[in-house]
Amino acid sequence: MSSLDVSSHVSLSRILSLFAPVSRFSQSSSLFLPTSSSNPSLCLSAVSLHRRLCKATIPSCSPSEGEFEAIDDELVEIEEDVESDFEDVSDENLDVDELEVEAEMAVREYSLSLSKELKIEEEPIGEKETRGRRKMRESIKVVNIPDHLLPKVSIVGRPNVGKSALFNRLVGGNRAIVVDEPGVTRDRLYGRAFWGDKEFMVIDTGGVLKVSKSQTDVMEQQLSVSTTIGMEGIPLASREAAVARMPSMIERQATVAVEESSVIIFVVDGQVGLNAADVEIADWLRKNYSNKCIILAVNKCESPRKGIMQASEFWSLGFTPLPISAISGTGTGELLDFVCSGLGKTEDSNVENKEEEENYIPSISIVGRPNVGKSSILNALVGEDRTIVSPVSGTTRDAIDTEFEGPDGQKFRLIDTAGIRKRAAVASSGSTTEALSVNRAFRAIRRSDVVALVIEALACITEQDYKIAERIEKEGKGCLIVVNKWDTIPNKNQQTTLHYEEDVRTKLRILNWAPIVYSTAITGNSVDKIIVAASAVESERSRRLSTATLNQVVHEALAFKSPPRTRGGKRGRLYYCTQAAIRPPTFVFFVNDAKLFPETYRRYMEKQLRSDAGFSGTPIRLLWRSRKKSEKDFGQGPVSKPKSNFTHKKLVVAT
Repeated sequence: MSSLDVSSHVSLSRILSLFAPVSRFSQSSSLFLPTSSSNPSLCLSAVSLHRRLCKATIPSCSPSEGEFEAIDDELVEIEEDVESDFEDVSDENLDVDELEVEAEMAVREYSLSLSKELKIEEEPIGEKETRGRRKMRESIKVVNIPDHLLPKVSIVGRPNVGKSALFNRLVGGNRAIVVDEPGVTRDRLYGRAFWGDKEFMVIDTGGVLKVSKSQTDVMEQQLSVSTTIGMEGIPLASREAAVARMPSMIERQATVAVEESSVIIFVVDGQVGLNAADVEIADWLRKNYSNKCIILAVNKCESPRKGIMQASEFWSLGFTPLPISAISGTGTGELLDFVCSGLGKTEDSNVENKEEEENYIPSISIVGRPNVGKSSILNALVGEDRTIVSPVSGTTRDAIDTEFEGPDGQKFRLIDTAGIRKRAAVASSGSTTEALSVNRAFRAIRRSDVVALVIEALACITEQDYKIAERIEKEGKGCLIVVNKWDTIPNKNQQTTLHYEEDVRTKLRILNWAPIVYSTAITGNSVDKIIVAASAVESERSRRLSTATLNQVVHEALAFKSPPRTRGGKRGRLYYCTQAAIRPPTFVFFVNDAKLFPETYRRYMEKQLRSDAGFSGTPIRLLWRSRKKSEKDFGQGPVSKPKSNFTHKKLVVAT
């Protein structure tokens, strides 16, 4: 054995003998809890102290007795430094309960202060109506039923007749984009609605220009373009073909919605009058779905007196016309009465599913730049053409929610979003629809638990990718990076993944804690790994450390590196730390002065938390709360109403 090995071995034995009375050591873990709760003093792992000791310079010759004494003196200094940097929690002057309450207040205060920074443009239309419906819903006792068990009501009609406005009126809020231009809605959009004691699912569909003679014709009109490398790599002829076939793809989505619905609301325009497309849709519904309840709603009849005259023109369609106004709400109450009478009695299978529904269902939003394969990933996960896939940029517009059950039975809510372009590009295009689509994408990030950031394998990571990643981190959401179209990488070998991951980590350094999944959505290759990774991220995001374990991690971090001293000789002291919240994990550090802990030391503390406690795939927040010495003495000022004197590690918002 060399002299270096002897010296290290003997010093480690001294370390073990020094801390043996207060700690229990194990080779399988680097975090150790005290054997007695009455003595929660300094407790460090043998591995950690051995690493620190290895930093010291040890001579190559055989260790002498004086060198052993010098090493022992260094260990005593380490113990004294850590004890001075971190006051014992058992100190009678520290009220742990008050500190826990103050930590929760710090989290709420921090979240409120940052909610103004991450603003999302509000849509004022329907806000009052939404609040009223929310109060009404709270006053009515409704049994929770899973979405797939609720009866469905579909809204169909030609473009620009007000289907999305009626959808928003029935479900409350501004779920669907409403713009005065045809062809805005393309995918099926689902939303819960209620009337009286009945709850049902409303489906908004795109405008149908013409109806194919059979379902087979609709199936054969799918887009033949399989692989794309952004819009620039698509020939002009293929792009024009995609635009030409878009109506048939929208028609297919509407057909699926009609087939799975019990009630069909056929919407026509009362101001424009009867149209040839209305006649064709009415014939299609009457011939193929006569066994379902079909309600003819004549929209845009704001005046009750004129509405009867406007609706009389539509008797020729073979249905009883009902004049309504989706904007003002005129006639929607009578419409809902007809809907509920057509639904009949809901199956009494909700009792056995009530306990299952009460479990928390995490939401996974799929975001990224346009044409990176977000909709293809959603379709591959659910195993059906849930959304339209096309090389046309901006195909997806609304945020599409879909319930999904993983292989292990875990339920998720998948959210497909529109492609997010640069703000300047959206503004220069002058498209209100795209601006609203991006707005809904940001809202989807906010209401999700885990965000799958999709990037294209052959495309370079751009500044916009970094901005989206920065938004995810600021929102405090769990994240995984999905590298889609992995099959387009030529000449792959064992080193390709390593080099690619290194490049991604360098360019998206703000998400260096996020796992990376490589997949090919169009073939379904490795798509299941996305759900596995998202489930692991959600578990880490919901994990809570005990205060004792957290203190052990902080003790170890202080042993490696003490807070730096200022020029005046002041040094930061840590009184207490606790995890005050989850989703994302939020830690509050009570210190003598938060200004004495620079940004470099806070990053170091976060790094130690990740290396010792995990939290892979989720951002963690570190709040530093200044607490003067007089505040923690008995009878020296209230702690229940602290001032806003904390600082934060990251600009992220609590939801």
